[in-house]
Amino acid sequence: MNFFFAALGVLGVASSGPLIAATLGATSVSALAIAFWRNAIGAAVMASPTLVRDPSQFRRITRREFRWSLLAAVALALHFACFITSLQLTSVAAATALVCLQSAWIAVFQLIRGTRHRWQVLAGLGIAFGGVVAITGFDMGTSPRAVTGDLLAVAGGALAGLYTLAGGRARQSMTTGTYTTLCYGMCAALVAVLALVAGQPLAGFEPAGWLGIAAITVCAQLVGHTAFNHLLATMSPLIVSMIILLEIPGAALLAAVFLQETLPAGTYAGLGLILAGLAVVVLGQRNGRRRTGSRTHPPGEEPPSERLAELGTD
Repeated sequence: MNFFFAALGVLGVASSGPLIAATLGATSVSALAIAFWRNAIGAAVMASPTLVRDPSQFRRITRREFRWSLLAAVALALHFACFITSLQLTSVAAATALVCLQSAWIAVFQLIRGTRHRWQVLAGLGIAFGGVVAITGFDMGTSPRAVTGDLLAVAGGALAGLYTLAGGRARQSMTTGTYTTLCYGMCAALVAVLALVAGQPLAGFEPAGWLGIAAITVCAQLVGHTAFNHLLATMSPLIVSMIILLEIPGAALLAAVFLQETLPAGTYAGLGLILAGLAVVVLGQRNGRRRTGSRTHPPGEEPPSERLAELGTD
């Protein structure tokens, strides 16, 4: 059963990039419309159980929880704006790999804040960012447009890291349903403002466009992330983190099959470096947390915020 949910989760998150690229390329749907609807629908879905079981949870949100949730929502809104736009400029494989640097950016932010990481984490960061240099270097030889897309995807990964860190602080005292409803809802509102400023429509699309939005929301937002949330209750967060990294080759494979996307050999080498580097970063972080976390938590258990940090955003 765990294998089924793992395969479902990987397929869900890996389909995000190809589905978004296909929807943007074949319909009149705008990038910010995709970001708006997947968050608005996600907020509605996540709010339903809480409203049925204990609606008073929303009245008990503190100022601290609201501030961290707002920071997470701002970072998530800007993340979606960068990532989805990057899919219009560079390859799906490159954009997905670069935005998946989220784990590496979290380690960098922790370094800036004075956290001491094991040498494996530092080595993994070097390998992963070496992959970034390889991808952007090869794209520089093809077109400035692709390089711009690469840089937007890198920014999207950094914003995803900030979103995860802020969400982890909010989740220290908030339930999953309350936090995700508040965060996704505020993110949708912020994206709506961005769309108004940028002049991007949020409605009025053809049926194929709405079908694409529905597919992205169901596959990436609901099925993919729900499957990984289920696995966190039955499997080690380390194993779940490693499974999520399969999103990188999974997206590349789906883009090659369904979008006929072909890449230079050097770009594939960069994808491999990012995948290997992130694997080393995750292993190094998890080993460090296991030793320090055992002082305050039972063996094999972690605070909810640590579990949340294992999940991606796309």
